[in-house]
Amino acid sequence: MKVLMFGWEFPPNISGGLGTACYGITKSLAAIPGTDITFIIPKAYGNESKNNIQLIGANQVDLIRSKIRRERLQFPATCYSIESQIVPYVDPRTYETLNEYKVEKTGTTIKQTHTPTIQFTGKYGPNLMSEIHNFSVVSEYLASQQDFDVIHAHDWLTFPAGIAAKQISHKPLVVHVHATDFDRSGGQVNPDVYRVEKEGMNHADAIITVSNHTRRIVIEKYHIPPMKVITVHNAVEPVSDSMPDPAKLLRKEKIVTFLGRITMQKGPEYFVRIATQVLSRMKNVRFVMAGSGDLYTKMISLVAKAGISNRFHFTGFLKGPDVLRMLKLSDIYVMPSVSEPFGISPLEAMQCGVPTIISKQSGVSEIIRYAIKADFWDVNAMADAICDILNCKPLYRTLAKKGKKEVERIRWDKPARKIREVYQQVLITA
Repeated sequence: MKVLMFGWEFPPNISGGLGTACYGITKSLAAIPGTDITFIIPKAYGNESKNNIQLIGANQVDLIRSKIRRERLQFPATCYSIESQIVPYVDPRTYETLNEYKVEKTGTTIKQTHTPTIQFTGKYGPNLMSEIHNFSVVSEYLASQQDFDVIHAHDWLTFPAGIAAKQISHKPLVVHVHATDFDRSGGQVNPDVYRVEKEGMNHADAIITVSNHTRRIVIEKYHIPPMKVITVHNAVEPVSDSMPDPAKLLRKEKIVTFLGRITMQKGPEYFVRIATQVLSRMKNVRFVMAGSGDLYTKMISLVAKAGISNRFHFTGFLKGPDVLRMLKLSDIYVMPSVSEPFGISPLEAMQCGVPTIISKQSGVSEIIRYAIKADFWDVNAMADAICDILNCKPLYRTLAKKGKKEVERIRWDKPARKIREVYQQVLITA
């Protein structure tokens, strides 16, 4: 079976969980005998972890040889707005850009170089809608040059590319919903993003969601027939054992960590409120907020107003080995997300032997038992849980040991097999 797959980012050049999930899925799918994957992204850097897949960057397509007409690369609108809430994963510099630019007039995104190609950024900046459109145009051409059986498009950014590939090839389309704009915006959806998401779902022969939580949103908010929507939970890559574990139980000061995008969706303000409560009861605790986002500056101000600056630390955006190092230094991991389609980071924390507290409004809460679960708004419950875990060594050890053992069974090979079953089904019914 040959799969043509579209994604917006791929390790090591990632800004969040979307690229991590794409890596786990493609690696495990490619390991299934008889499965060949061609993965297309807007910008290939040349240092991607390919793992037996063919990876193509849309930025490598020669416009002259491909005969792509330049007028097709103009976004078909006069002007449009880009709000920071619609962006799934963003690095710190892009957030600064987004805060400066809210509206952009249409214009070609072509930049002349020695070879006539489209210089995709592969990021989430103010030209995002133009890049999505241009990616679909180039993807249509790339699809016409490939031999494949099924199309798989990851998240709304690549849905137009998946539609274009389906229209030119007449092959079945599977769209993978890693998040919706209802998650990112807290219900205040951007109509342009909603339209792209809805069109992708309407054109799809099957829709994969990362949790039952997201499946309900797709069915209820996008009015998709339930039989068309299949839940395939995410998983986690095995952690490297090369980095030694610090002797945390012998350390007097404890570390409680938030790791993720500092946006409304992730509930960082609730983490600050939790920290304030815990520090009113315990003095030997430090809180770390690792990540970046549009609420970064606001959280710094909130911490200062709460009077806990001397016990609260901001690391900025972390990736790769730095994420693992931060998790292994942590005594407790907290994810107080307001609306979390899945949430891979708790699994990463648990496999590092870190007791974990998560919101009930997360997809990952559907598949794990050995984590403390509370409503995102229940600051009292989460603060109580932190104090209980830190003050009760048997509880700490139980959560650390059983959580780690539980996550050892949550690997990407299982979701990969389910995804391949979805492919087989759409090939039969399409």
